[in-house]
Amino acid sequence: MTQPSIPAKLALEGGSPFRTTPFPKRTPFGDEEIALVTEAIRSQNLFGPSGDKVAALEHKFAALYGVKYATASTSGTAAIHVAIGALNPNPGDEIITGPITDAGSIIPILYQGCIPIFADIDETYNIDPADVERKITDRTAAILAIHLFGNACKIDELAEIARRHNLPLIEDCSQTHAIQYKGRTIGTWGDIAAFSFQQSKHMTTGDGGMTITNHEKLAERMALFCDKGWTRKPGYGARSYAFLAPNYRMTELQGAVGLAQVNKVRGVIEKRMALGHYLSALIGEVEGITPMPMTPGSEHGYWLYALRVDDWPIQPFAEALSKEGVGAGAGYTGDPIYLCMDALMGKKTFGNSSYPLDGSHGGRQIEYTKGLCPRAEEALQQMVTIGLNENYSPRDIEDMAGAIRKVAELLPKPQ
Repeated sequence: MTQPSIPAKLALEGGSPFRTTPFPKRTPFGDEEIALVTEAIRSQNLFGPSGDKVAALEHKFAALYGVKYATASTSGTAAIHVAIGALNPNPGDEIITGPITDAGSIIPILYQGCIPIFADIDETYNIDPADVERKITDRTAAILAIHLFGNACKIDELAEIARRHNLPLIEDCSQTHAIQYKGRTIGTWGDIAAFSFQQSKHMTTGDGGMTITNHEKLAERMALFCDKGWTRKPGYGARSYAFLAPNYRMTELQGAVGLAQVNKVRGVIEKRMALGHYLSALIGEVEGITPMPMTPGSEHGYWLYALRVDDWPIQPFAEALSKEGVGAGAGYTGDPIYLCMDALMGKKTFGNSSYPLDGSHGGRQIEYTKGLCPRAEEALQQMVTIGLNENYSPRDIEDMAGAIRKVAELLPKPQ
């Protein structure tokens, strides 16, 4: 493609924006969702355990990933908590995870009485397997690998580390649905995997989650864990609760929407993959920026496009790009998650306590301070994030690339 000429003045400085029309909105829901939700409502039952939509979604989702068992829940956070709850670690145990993530990956660790241990990132923004291995102690109970932005971790390396140390491996696939890594689907490399169906995800029910596994014992505990530990014996009769657990039951409304979404998710990934690859090709030689990284051997779902900006502070670059008609954010989470959560930095958890970060139950006391994961901290200070969706056209991507080129060519570099 021949690159269009660049206007002489940034929109930030009073020039004409490169893009003057809105980009296409995402439209994930259609007639199939409407029909299935209507069917659920007309059944006069929206309670998952006594309906058929949630059970059908669990079966269909398991089939999509080629696994034996799936348990639906209310959110991606809940799905991760179901995974950790199924493993049943002891209070004060440690779970190693990545520093660039949402609080939803960390809350379940704390609520299950465990201590988050952060391993630094590699060049893909994902958790670095070598640093994971360095962080393993005799209190390590699991590794929680977060596949970020639609791009796989080096999950084969993490699986080998987990095997050598006899540790369970959890995959957080909330941003990375239906992605192949070295010929195998993400979510099937570890012992257990969790997915989010929040509105922005590749597959959505507005909110919701799913936890999958091939292990029968884990599956039994997963199903109980999201249902208060209720054994639900035939006829229900005298109640029996096997262990302490929350209520994360998915409703039939979410299940109905999910049944339609399962049919679409791989198509969504393939469209986003083509668009994201095209954007990377168009901006690959723009001086001062680096396109979104990809893990060798991985597909990429481009849940978010993370651009590395080398020659400018990220705030003015993101602001200038937004003024050109391409909405952009500076730094994704701003800081690594351990600097964003007062529950970690200030150790303010339950009531006036710092449990489980207070050293009780023999757990280590970790100081969540700047410098804990220096590569992650540096990466977030060089990252500008841009959204795209499956409704974009190649022309939309060309406009995104043109706006990026314009800002890179005209925005003054700091002296």
